Amino acid sequence: RKEFLLEISGTTVTITCPVAEGNVNWELAGMGQTSKERKYVIENHDSSPTNVVCSVGKKKYEMYLNARVCANCEELDALAVTGIITADLLITFGVLILVYYFSKDRKGRAGAGSRPRGQKMQRPPPVPNPDYEPIRKGQREVYAGLESRGF
Repeated sequence: RKEFLLEISGTTVTITCPVAEGNVNWELAGMGQTSKERKYVIENHDSSPTNVVCSVGKKKYEMYLNARVCANCEELDALAVTGIITADLLITFGVLILVYYFSKDRKGRAGAGSRPRGQKMQRPPPVPNPDYEPIRKGQREVYAGLESRGF
């Protein structure tokens, strides 16, 4: 089985038909074009999917072209992507280590000048309000006049 050769550069798509020689008939998006070239160049391709057919005599080769193109694209190889990810991880871990050591050092300095932490001093209970003292045995006569009255 022979395959097409496809080259993409910016918005230019170059398709090479898998035939050896002869007059190649190209059909692209319903339009036919005959040329002696095995290569068909599409300038300013709009990234729309299309069917590409190249034929020589009775031999016919078909391809579905669904290529995304852009004018300002940069191609990155696998090594560059791996390098970018590795550098990002190293920088992230470096920042984490720096934050850890600086926060650890700050805790040590804060406790050095202050008094040692022992048990927290307990506050004395609040002074009771004399208006709300509980009724004690033997003092009932003080409150005897405050019986509830029925209206």
